[in-house]
Amino acid sequence: MDLKEINNFGQELVERLKLKTSPVAIKLIPTGGEIPEGIKKVDDVMRHCQMIDQVRRTGDEFYSLGEDQMCKGGSASMGLGTMPVKVGSGEFYYKGLKHFSNINSARRTVENAPMLPPNSTRAILYSPLEKTSFKPDVVVVICNPKQIMLLTQAFMYKSGGRLEVSFAGKQSICSDGVVQAYRDGKIGITVGCSGSRAYTDIADEEMIMGIPVELLPELISDLKKICAE
Repeated sequence: MDLKEINNFGQELVERLKLKTSPVAIKLIPTGGEIPEGIKKVDDVMRHCQMIDQVRRTGDEFYSLGEDQMCKGGSASMGLGTMPVKVGSGEFYYKGLKHFSNINSARRTVENAPMLPPNSTRAILYSPLEKTSFKPDVVVVICNPKQIMLLTQAFMYKSGGRLEVSFAGKQSICSDGVVQAYRDGKIGITVGCSGSRAYTDIADEEMIMGIPVELLPELISDLKKICAE
């Protein structure tokens, strides 16, 4: 895939699904890797979910380092830095958010979340897919359940069967939306988390899908059949 083809895939997603906001291209630059020239650094400290939400709405393109990521648990799951002790142990979710009845339930949830090795990522690039200047690793689509259904039908158009997804309502747009697709090469569907629902403009009726970029050509080809004009 060249950039023009990737940009066209982004436009096809917008038009076929009638998306109100852009699909977001995400690229993880590994430690020791080079950040492409010409891409600006994000100008504020934000959460990963806020960066994605900003890009899909405004069309901005930028990169972020660990120092730019406000949510250290989310950024650590993507390999930017190390996991905060209270997040990794489950204490934050158990005692802080009170989302679990006991510490072990919280700990197991964190331990089972898809994560990259600590400090394995140098930077993360963000851009609208239809005009990205870099080849992404993952595409994040935030849309309504009907649009998720159409994407699911496109994925199953040739192979059939059932689509198996895994999510926990924790570290949703970072771990479930990006790391799962990046690490496993499979799409991830997730429902958001307390942070992404509280700090972004993601609507109550919206869901999230993470798509490995290598699956885009066949996905778009089959989406054209599912969503024939």
